[in-house]
Amino acid sequence: MPEDERIRAGRLIRDHVLGLPEVGAAGTVAAYYSMGTEPDTHSLIFALWKRGSYVVLPLLLPDGDLDWASYEGPDSLAPGPRGLLQPTEPVRGTQTVARADVVLVPALAVDLRGYRLGRGGGSYDRALARVGAQVPTIALLYDDELLPAVPTQPHDQRVRFVARPGDGISGPLGRLCLAVCYCEC
Repeated sequence: MPEDERIRAGRLIRDHVLGLPEVGAAGTVAAYYSMGTEPDTHSLIFALWKRGSYVVLPLLLPDGDLDWASYEGPDSLAPGPRGLLQPTEPVRGTQTVARADVVLVPALAVDLRGYRLGRGGGSYDRALARVGAQVPTIALLYDDELLPAVPTQPHDQRVRFVARPGDGISGPLGRLCLAVCYCEC
């Protein structure tokens, strides 16, 4: 995808996510700082932070699990393992994600059942296993990354929503999810 299309897609995803009532009401948002050609989250995280949400970002632990620390603006990030930018604030513990009101999740693809394809380390599957059933977990995707099926393993966790530039926020089966919809497809 050309860079200008990726930039446009990232802005649309940002606007869709910011327009979701659950995100507007969220006190704490667990997010991730995108890298490479992933849908851009930098402006989304900054916007959440500027409007007063407590944003936590992951730090990759040596065992592949995720710890979390607060985002305090772009200057609060430093290089971490695998080319990630991570917060420099004190860590809050692996259970921090369980206290989030909304969780934004990276994915290479998501299937129609809500299973996501990540980078193969299982870090987000461990984190998602800690998140309550009613908490919106949203994978940020490009339009063509919602697939009929992705390979799964017993430890894989599902996301409840996907955010795509063209289709906005939807449940994995393509149903539009409004403020009161928590899909368990």
